[in-house]
Amino acid sequence: MKLALDPYMLRDVPLLELPGVVAGLGYEWIELSPREDFTPFYNHPRVDDGTVEKFRTALRAAGVGISSVLPLYRWSGPDEDDRQAAVRYWKRAIQITSDLGVDTMNSEFNGSNQDVVRCEGQFWRSMEELLPVFEQEGIRLALEPHPYDWEEDGIRAVDLVRGINSPLVSFLYCAPHTFHQGDDCAGIMERAGDLLTMVHVADSFSHTASSGQRYIVNPPGAKVTVHQHLDIGQGEVDFNEFFSTLEKVGFDGVMSSSVFAWEDRARESSVFMRETMTDYLSRWSTPPTFESPG
Repeated sequence: MKLALDPYMLRDVPLLELPGVVAGLGYEWIELSPREDFTPFYNHPRVDDGTVEKFRTALRAAGVGISSVLPLYRWSGPDEDDRQAAVRYWKRAIQITSDLGVDTMNSEFNGSNQDVVRCEGQFWRSMEELLPVFEQEGIRLALEPHPYDWEEDGIRAVDLVRGINSPLVSFLYCAPHTFHQGDDCAGIMERAGDLLTMVHVADSFSHTASSGQRYIVNPPGAKVTVHQHLDIGQGEVDFNEFFSTLEKVGFDGVMSSSVFAWEDRARESSVFMRETMTDYLSRWSTPPTFESPG
């Protein structure tokens, strides 16, 4: 198993200093999420080949690896010009991932739950263009249903990933999205089985609680989705169920701390999450072996 940190809360740290900071927090792996100086949200990557090589050198020096690269593009959006641009951005991001010597990427279905049929069609169109590129570079892709994506439900998303019918494409379960996926952590993970290769770990409150009045938006009925990425124990995700189900299905993939709520205490939060995830995993009947880079 790879225990990774999504360093989004540390994005003020210069790219080439990031591996050393992450190592100082006790992590050996980074899930490299969008950064303005690398692969920004919804835009073409901003990094050149020279910087990619310098970053790779910094990673080696710190003894830290990249578990996965996480780009977010509008590859399922209803606008065709946006979709074509997203495919171009994806191709460059795949090349960067390959140049880093990384074999895994992860992302979201994207699109909108307000235009499901159109967005699913756009998704499949993009997959037809990109799967050959993933295959050429030998890069695996883990996909998750995100709140407001054209597909949010966990069970349906597992079946959708299975329908892609590629050994390179697998499923990512994101704990803070539990209540948007159908509030069925065990059922979704068990449905995924061997397709479950990555998990994001953070806590969240249930937006369905208190008769749907946990969060109030104005005007009433506005089409929004609300969730958090909190430290374990600050929300309502059942982490006993989460970790016990991972053990039951034999999970041995990438587990990433995915907290975004505490930039004012980002380092303390990251250490707390590493210690807490490790504690839960130590309770397994056969605790997992943690993989190190190199």
